[in-house]
Amino acid sequence: MSPHDTIGTEIAIVLAIVKTLVLLVGGLISYFAFKAYRRTRQRALGLLATGFGLVTLGLVLAGVSYELLEVDLAVGVLLESLLVLAGFLIIAYSLYVQ
Repeated sequence: MSPHDTIGTEIAIVLAIVKTLVLLVGGLISYFAFKAYRRTRQRALGLLATGFGLVTLGLVLAGVSYELLEVDLAVGVLLESLLVLAGFLIIAYSLYVQ
């Protein structure tokens, strides 16, 4: 086993930990935004929760699709980028509407 294999494995483990933390924190933000939407029924908060949910899903999806579903990494990254873009567009719109 070469040192490069060990480094690659260590990076993969750290990446999995970071992606898990992103999922937890993004899910928590989405949950709080949705909870605020249910309390106030303001459309902007519902859109904000949806946007953060899409961004969170997108940030986690590339690695999951590559590792678990055996999707080509480039396709996973493309799907991730599209979901993050859609989420950011919805967040921007939610900040614009009243």
